[in-house]
Amino acid sequence: MDLHLNDKVIIVTGGAKGIGEAIVRSLIEENALPVIIDKDEQAAEKIISDIHPKGLFIKTDLTSPQACQKAVEEILSRYYKINGLVNNAGFNDGIGLEKGTPEKFIESLNNNAGHFYFMAYYVLPYLKLSKGSIVNVGSKTSVTGQGNTSGYVAAKGAILSLTREWAVELLPYSIRVNAVIPAEVQTPLYDLWINSFANPQEKLKSVTSKIPFEHRLTTPQEIANTVAFLLSDRSSHTTGQWLHVDGGYTHLDRSIS
Repeated sequence: MDLHLNDKVIIVTGGAKGIGEAIVRSLIEENALPVIIDKDEQAAEKIISDIHPKGLFIKTDLTSPQACQKAVEEILSRYYKINGLVNNAGFNDGIGLEKGTPEKFIESLNNNAGHFYFMAYYVLPYLKLSKGSIVNVGSKTSVTGQGNTSGYVAAKGAILSLTREWAVELLPYSIRVNAVIPAEVQTPLYDLWINSFANPQEKLKSVTSKIPFEHRLTTPQEIANTVAFLLSDRSSHTTGQWLHVDGGYTHLDRSIS
């Protein structure tokens, strides 16, 4: 299916690796103009050559509103337009209640949700012009909880709420805002976590046995496909939605597995 993303300028935060990289590669396949906003220049090196000359990588500290503004200005100086924003960057920093601190909690909120607002704020005038769309990448932990990750989970909960809030606020401008919610996704970071256990294969089997659909992890490409669809006019009457791309992990009765 042609998603009509040809020459659309799409920003992807955290686009250098994992789910973000898969989203960028999907956009390349759709002939879009992906812009990677990430601080990991080394990780970005393996994809920069693939997006050149149409795409762009901007090394940015997303925790800084000023850096986010500067990145948007750089994009505009090259393309003169912005058609979409994928807020994807974030990391589980393990800031809990019992073992965290108020200072670390606030820092975690900024690391995982602050830049969603910063980027949306600075691109908004240009999304108004293009009637573009925003896709926020969340986490099933905002719905299920996880334990010992208060900062990360609070941020992910905020992301879902902001999705609904922005969808309402931006209705007059025909800007659609949706969220994609992964659960267990086979990224390099997830593989690293699995391999930290004494018996990685046993741990992986215990996880996949709880995923109702095909008892397997979600692939980054499956997340990316949904994100690309939501960015496109093929989903032209879809806004304010939380789409769980997780093989039924979050909502289906585990007893059926």
